[in-house]
Amino acid sequence: MNLRRKLKQGLNQKRIYRLMKLAGLKSVIRQKKKRFKSATAQHVAENVLNREFTATKPNEKWVTDVTEFKYGPSKKAYLSAVLDLYDGSIVSYVLGHSNNNQLVFKTLNQAIASSPDTHPLIHSDRGFQYTSHGFKRIIDKAKMTHSMSRIGRCIDNGPMESFWGTIKCEKYYLHKYDTFEELSKTVEEYIQFYNNERLQKRLNGLSPMEYRAKAA
Repeated sequence: MNLRRKLKQGLNQKRIYRLMKLAGLKSVIRQKKKRFKSATAQHVAENVLNREFTATKPNEKWVTDVTEFKYGPSKKAYLSAVLDLYDGSIVSYVLGHSNNNQLVFKTLNQAIASSPDTHPLIHSDRGFQYTSHGFKRIIDKAKMTHSMSRIGRCIDNGPMESFWGTIKCEKYYLHKYDTFEELSKTVEEYIQFYNNERLQKRLNGLSPMEYRAKAA
């Protein structure tokens, strides 16, 4: 009896899915993600950071990543950023139209230029930009150590993921952006606010820049 009921339920679900497909309807939850064939990595580093997300001084440990934003009817923008684990500040960021090597390289070069005499460890995932020869050349020239998350372990880059969640919840999800310029202005304003005014409990009630100033 139980088997017959389960088979009937399964047939009903398949029928519902077919009707939804014909009507052009999609579920807003648990959608199947498209599978992409990953490119062959040119350079891979060990997980040196190993979830040690605390730092004893500025520019000791950086994490970096890229996230996606949407604007207008169907356009996309990509935000690349470098975050300092000492105070959670955003060291550099670039918003671009394409998620490519140039976006990531520009972000890293800006971060290096902001503190040219330091040689931090930098942690990333295994995205194609970070496993490229070009990214490694920039790191080697700056005498930095590269660390990479393990495959399928987003938590290995937890602080960067946390920042993406913060900016999207506090500024992105509550608004609609019609143009790239409007989105760019909002991102710039929010990061300035985040670095200089947004108080954080883990920083003893200070903003990242206030906490950083005390270290100096």
